[in-house]
Amino acid sequence: MKAVRNEDATRNEHAAQIEQVRRFNRTVTERVGVLHDHYLGGDRPIGEARLLWEIDEKGQDVRRLRERLGLDSGYVSRLLRALERDGLVTVEPHPGDRRVRTVRLTPAGRTERALLDGRSDALAGSLLEPLNTGQRARLVTAMAEVDRLLTAATVTLDTVDPDHPDARLCLASYAAEVGERFDTGFDPARSLLPDPGELRPPHGLFLVARLHGEPVGCAGLRLPTGAPAEIKRMWVAPRTRGLGLGRRFLSELEARATRHGCDLLRLDTNKALDAAIGLYHSHGFQEVAAFNDEPYAHHWFEKRLGAPPS
Repeated sequence: MKAVRNEDATRNEHAAQIEQVRRFNRTVTERVGVLHDHYLGGDRPIGEARLLWEIDEKGQDVRRLRERLGLDSGYVSRLLRALERDGLVTVEPHPGDRRVRTVRLTPAGRTERALLDGRSDALAGSLLEPLNTGQRARLVTAMAEVDRLLTAATVTLDTVDPDHPDARLCLASYAAEVGERFDTGFDPARSLLPDPGELRPPHGLFLVARLHGEPVGCAGLRLPTGAPAEIKRMWVAPRTRGLGLGRRFLSELEARATRHGCDLLRLDTNKALDAAIGLYHSHGFQEVAAFNDEPYAHHWFEKRLGAPPS
């Protein structure tokens, strides 16, 4: 009976959270003018205005633009055709690769973008103006937290081959950062995992985190036969630290190892990575005696899978 009551309470809490999110969405869309056909008092709907604002002075790769806004190709093409028709942008093949299209603002486009920018500032000011000093500070703080959490929810985790360009970029960034932080530098050839190919099936797997299509982190899982699973090469880009990606990587790799039939998960780390050490402790890993001769390791951890975090 207790388990049933707990399930009912969880369902009720989830339903209340869903309702709060929907109420928040309704308030925001009404207050910032999304419901109007002409956004910010201009002549175009919010989709066109938002796309125009995203195109900077250097121009944008259309594919990157689409990934940044999370829009499908057909919709972005329609928006760009409308902006092109009004003389605000030009869309041309990239000189080095005709499969890649680049969109740039025209002089008229830069003028309208500046107008939208000014009106956006005015709208933001109108949200704050009726509030007292304390309320303004609370609203801005709450907005920053919402922005951070929504950004975290936007990050995707994908299984990729270690030779994928995004994987190679993350591994190179990992090596560069630890090379600067470790007392002895870092030479991947001296590590116990010199070949990232060990992180592809059936010997393992490799995850890449992406934000708006851009790689922002990675983590590998070794799955040796007859031995504990092992986490390798976990890295999060500095600009996305604080979004909980390290904890998300650990949870996902634990789930993958469990599905593979593993009951013990291990990892090692360097003494310079104090934030990572704290993360492992808080996620339920216990420090143990050295289980390998990794030359860059000072701490060794393991976790019985199914054990809750402390």
